[in-house]
Amino acid sequence: MDVIASISTAPGIGGIGIVRMSGKDCFSVLNKIFRPKKEENIENIRGYTIKYGVIIENNEIIDEVLVSYFKEPKSYTTENMCEINTHGGNIIIKKILELCLKNGANLAEPGEFTKRAFLNGRIDLSQAESVIDIINSKSEKEVKAGIKQLEGMLSKKIKEIKQEILDVMVNVDVSIDYPEYDVDDVTNNQILDMLDSIEIKLKNLEKSFDNGKLIKDGIKTAIIGKPNAGKSSLLNAILKEDRAIVTEYEGTTRDTIEEFVNIEGIPLKLVDTAGIREAKDEVEKIGIAKSKEIANEADLIIAIFDGSKELSEEDYKILDIIYGKKCIILLNKVDLKNNLKEEDIRFKNITDHVIKISALNGDGLEKLYNVIAKMFNLNEINLDNDVIITNLRHKKLISNAIENVKKAKQTVNENMPLDIIAIFIKDILEDLGNITGEFVTDDIINEIFAKFCLGK
Repeated sequence: MDVIASISTAPGIGGIGIVRMSGKDCFSVLNKIFRPKKEENIENIRGYTIKYGVIIENNEIIDEVLVSYFKEPKSYTTENMCEINTHGGNIIIKKILELCLKNGANLAEPGEFTKRAFLNGRIDLSQAESVIDIINSKSEKEVKAGIKQLEGMLSKKIKEIKQEILDVMVNVDVSIDYPEYDVDDVTNNQILDMLDSIEIKLKNLEKSFDNGKLIKDGIKTAIIGKPNAGKSSLLNAILKEDRAIVTEYEGTTRDTIEEFVNIEGIPLKLVDTAGIREAKDEVEKIGIAKSKEIANEADLIIAIFDGSKELSEEDYKILDIIYGKKCIILLNKVDLKNNLKEEDIRFKNITDHVIKISALNGDGLEKLYNVIAKMFNLNEINLDNDVIITNLRHKKLISNAIENVKKAKQTVNENMPLDIIAIFIKDILEDLGNITGEFVTDDIINEIFAKFCLGK
């Protein structure tokens, strides 16, 4: 493969910036622009070593750098690789990349380094996908899930299931190739036992996506209430910063404000919405309509009421909105006066989760976090031993495999010929192979790696 180069650090001013190159001839490109303090033949330079020197152009020093050497096959891509560690200014790092390109390298596509690691067999496709999950992680648990997948926990589980299928497929293939041997009864029983076993394992993987989705996407949480109930104050209290404008005037929030916070290692996507009331103008009307839409789409609704006042007509409209939905009711401003009670039947008819808080001084927030953790069983998510599916593509393929298991079982029970049964069993293998990349098409590969950032 040709030499590729890209900037691997984020844009902006920083202590260092890294230009990465990979390809059989990357050291030849490097030698044209790098002058080490101690000259040494590339054959004598060991992998996993660093050399100090300068980048030059027309004998003019561009920057002082450290260059890391990685020799095939012991590198990220399994090819010869080097990383030029330069000062982290935008101008200098772009200049060094330009010199690499001018001297024989090609600009890398997004994710091309990881793509080469996959194509060269160092990692499978599910492990490659975990790289972008780690980069985009919003919580410690999401990082941990990504690391487990990168280590190959999912790949190992898929391999075990495939081997269980292949052990039985040996007899199926013998029966198809040598029909004179009457082993159908034995083979059919083996097939059914195997299909029952892998169906249980696949369903456990499929079910793990419920937790995986929480880990990856978080809990989309809409904060709703009438104007001045304390929605923005609650958001600021949770974030411990003045993210939303809080004033004595009603209707300050006209649009949604979105922020993430972690609870038990799970990202909580908080959406502060416009106060729900009869709109005073067209802009506020749009904001209120958006609030109702977000409430309908949310995984969790936090409905906040001014506990120092009796329920108003606007409050009753909010109770109608949250009826039948997964929600928590907060009675705010307990530091002022308590006119609303947690045991109020008007609240209990909607949810068991009614909490008194003071968004102003933070009272009741820990109880709110504990209730959320309990509602979504966050404490039961075990990343140490369980394989958890966080990728929607993987979940769909596992669901497809389960459907093919059911079809295969049906053909066995209907005494269909073994070659027909084998078709559905091979479809199961193909679904599982698509997860790890054995049967995946070039279009899917390109689509997956297009989501990566440059330089990875």
